[in-house]
Amino acid sequence: MHLNHDSKEGPADQITFSDFLKVDIRIGEVVEVLPFPEARKPAFKLKIDFGEGVGIKKTSAQITQNYNMEELMGKKLAAVVNFPPRQIGKFMSEVLVLGFSDDDQNVVLFNLDKDVPNGARLH
Repeated sequence: MHLNHDSKEGPADQITFSDFLKVDIRIGEVVEVLPFPEARKPAFKLKIDFGEGVGIKKTSAQITQNYNMEELMGKKLAAVVNFPPRQIGKFMSEVLVLGFSDDDQNVVLFNLDKDVPNGARLH
């Protein structure tokens, strides 16, 4: 899953802290990367291990402009793990990988500066 937002827009509507707590953002490790040739926009199919409690989830990610399959294997990613699954063509996406748009509107993944265990939750 991927949502496109313009960085020149102002901030989104204010939310409460309890709204923020409803969004479950976890760290997971990519354990499988496959091409997704039937996607409308270039994408990869990913399986991500979020550790005990969440487990392995799959998603599609439109990140082919900045990443290749080899460099994604074993990479730690941040993702929202509590959205309902979303059908993308014949593929069911279970999580939303988080990233930021570069100057060309291509996704740059969120990156950790220190290692944390799979399943660690953002707070």
